[in-house]
Amino acid sequence: MNSGQGLKPSRQASADGHAEARATVVFYRCNAYREPRAHECATHLALAEALAALLGCDFGGEFEASRHAGRRLYFVPSDTLPSLEFAERLGIHDEHDLFGGAVPFPFVAAKTITHALADAQATAPAGWSPAFARQAHDAVLAGYSAFSAEDARRAGERLLQDGTVRVKKASGIGGIGQAVVADGAQLASQIAALDPADLQQHGVVLERNLSQVVTYSVGQVRVGPLLATYYGTQRSTPNQSGEDVYGGSDLTVVRGDFDTLLQLSLPDPVQTAVAQARRYHAAALAAFPGLYASRSNYDIAQGRDDRGQWCSGVLEQSWRIGGASGAEIAALRAFQADPGLDVVRASTTERYGVDPVVPPDACVYFSGADAHVGPLTKYSQLEPYAHP
Repeated sequence: MNSGQGLKPSRQASADGHAEARATVVFYRCNAYREPRAHECATHLALAEALAALLGCDFGGEFEASRHAGRRLYFVPSDTLPSLEFAERLGIHDEHDLFGGAVPFPFVAAKTITHALADAQATAPAGWSPAFARQAHDAVLAGYSAFSAEDARRAGERLLQDGTVRVKKASGIGGIGQAVVADGAQLASQIAALDPADLQQHGVVLERNLSQVVTYSVGQVRVGPLLATYYGTQRSTPNQSGEDVYGGSDLTVVRGDFDTLLQLSLPDPVQTAVAQARRYHAAALAAFPGLYASRSNYDIAQGRDDRGQWCSGVLEQSWRIGGASGAEIAALRAFQADPGLDVVRASTTERYGVDPVVPPDACVYFSGADAHVGPLTKYSQLEPYAHP
């Protein structure tokens, strides 16, 4: 992310003395790996409206080229924008024009940038940067990325020499599209099940498998002149089918950059997670020129491998609106309202079922029935930070 004052949402005097119309915030539905569900679109629209209030902008609902033509827009895309040219065509030029990010090549937004290829002979997509893996190697787990079945087999067999391996589709979300393999036969079966076209376009990740895992989220958001950085953990909750799914995030948010977050009295594992996220963040910006993001989130897994060795590393990046964004916006709103406030705790919660108990101080940004997941309520909360 670059420094700067960001979007100027209020009316400004132009060179000819006329008032410049203030910006309009719009939600942009991307065509990504899958069609977003109704509750996701409704949530994104509600958060986009909250961002409009934060910026002092008009809210224009979902983007329509004909309806919004000629307006100065601030975008809230549902996914990372897949190319800089695509972003430019929308009128997005840098991180101050959107809540999310844009990448120079589509694969940069996927899990596959996290690891190196198996060797110099491995297939690589256009724009692949070996420099990223070199710069981020101490911030990630042992693993490889592959864009062909043969490369995936070669990488997986190498990793199996030290224990079980987790195979992850680049297009998987929230743990979907993952499997743990313990031998060559299981590895071959998982690779054979991959769609060749998807493998060639998006790739697959093969990574050291951990047990007793704790996953931290470390992120940073910039909206207008406000910059905040945080660490947190995720909670699970049973859905309508009794399966454990994402149930919310608990964040500790500071006004400022990664350095400010590291000034808190953080436990050693959290210090490690924040340092690795910052390393990964800097490596991505250096290795992929043109990449920009106003919202960055990194998942860091910590646990033990099959040899009992404690490991920590970034699993993946997210440069788009996400499950923790309700808490991020709540924190930014608190910082805007109180210039003397430097640290807050913020959370998001997702509850399945009819008429869940919602705290009176919560900000509800979705409550309804979704055709896929049934009744669902989502809300954010804010509370003061207390030093541990």
